Amino acid sequence: MKVTFEGIDIEIVQGNIVAQPDLDTIVNAANAQLRMGGGVAGAIHRAAGSGLEQECRPLAPITPGEAVITSGHDLPNAHVIHCLGPIYGRDKPSDVLLADCYRNALKVADENEVESIGFPAISTGAFGYPLEEAAEVALRAVKQTVPNLSKVKTIRFVLYGDDVQQVHERAMDNIF
Repeated sequence: MKVTFEGIDIEIVQGNIVAQPDLDTIVNAANAQLRMGGGVAGAIHRAAGSGLEQECRPLAPITPGEAVITSGHDLPNAHVIHCLGPIYGRDKPSDVLLADCYRNALKVADENEVESIGFPAISTGAFGYPLEEAAEVALRAVKQTVPNLSKVKTIRFVLYGDDVQQVHERAMDNIF
């Protein structure tokens, strides 16, 4: 699914976040220490190689909603933007912190002249954020941020599984 909003393409696809060679940057659903971890962070760190963790060390720790950028190392992408999503029910206000992840990642991308960026469904795995609510928060944050972007031209949600994709597509229909 794809919409164009204020000249920026916003896409929802099912796929593997580390297999997006046409994107300049992918977003890591990171942990505070920017270490390998599981889920998306584990997949990105494994694909990027040990240089990514070495580059991340001096940038850690990060706080919920914060975004930092590194090079992509062995990934086909030039950069990785690392965001720490909120742990649902613990980090509050969860909706503001989750929206900050998307807003701050897009701001960092734009500042670094990134033209295309891929997001996973931040905080919806081990951090327990309800999928429907997370999709709405993410797409609203993107819609609010797009008018402030000058370099980013493509925003792609790269989602694992049919259910996750369908929830995001419904949210996109509601918001755009």
